[in-house]
Formats: sequence, C-alpha cells, structure tokens
Amino acid sequence: MFLDGLDELDQKIVRLLIQNARMSYSDIGKEVGISRVAVKTRIQSLEKRGVIEEYTTIINPQKINGAVSCYFEIETAPDTFSQVTGLLLEHETVTQIYRVTGRHKLHVHAVASSGEEMEALIRDLIDPLPGVINCSCNMILSRIKDIKGLRL
Repeated sequence: MFLDGLDELDQKIVRLLIQNARMSYSDIGKEVGISRVAVKTRIQSLEKRGVIEEYTTIINPQKINGAVSCYFEIETAPDTFSQVTGLLLEHETVTQIYRVTGRHKLHVHAVASSGEEMEALIRDLIDPLPGVINCSCNMILSRIKDIKGLRL
C-alpha cells in the first residue's frame, strides 16, 4: 500500500488521521499505545517531511442535489500545453489536473452544480482550449472506491 515507506507506528497514526483528521493526540495515543506528546512529535515530523500536507473536509458532490462530476482526457499540441494548463488552473469548477503518461496529456476532474453548469464549462472553457488534439469527457455515475487521504 502507499504507506509502506513509513514505519509501523506512523502507518497506524496516518490511518487513524485518514479516518478522522480531527482525532485528538490523546485518542490516537490510546489507539497506538504511545503518549499524547509522542503522537504530537510524530505527527509534526510527518508534517515537516511533507508526508501530511494538510487537513481538510472532503465533500461528496454526489450527495448535493444536482451536482455533476466529470473527468476529461485532454491531449494538446506541445506548444500550447502550458497555456492550456494555465487556463484550466484559473477555473474554479476544475478540481484536479494531472499530467499523465503520453505526449502532452492531461487528466482533468471538474465538479459543477448542475448539468447546465457542466455544459457551460465544456462550451466556454474546454471546447475553445488552444491546440487541443483530442479530448474526451466521462461523467461519473457513482463512486465505487475512493481512497481518502491520498493525493495522486
């Protein structure tokens, strides 16, 4: 699993934080068998090393009435790749952008409040992107597996 690079105790701590990032140092210490101070020291070390980047609230857009979530696969010409990523970065509906294997390819995730807003995103942002060689869009119907606490 992705935690294999950590010692066993840090793995336990991280798993507990993934389940509940608001868990107290004392409660974590009780679960893993060390003191509150030792837990705090270990968590601060994980934060300093960049293993733990942030604590956040995860929203499930499928539980919000009308929300639509899509993935786009976008292939661009080499000379427009930076411009395309810049335009995508600026749009609040775009939630993730990954550069993936293949020549100048992007995997882009977007969440919109409605089908109409997603259509507007496609019409106003995706379709006019410069130098796009190929683009596909897939609507997410349901979440089957989603590992919390892991940023790809």
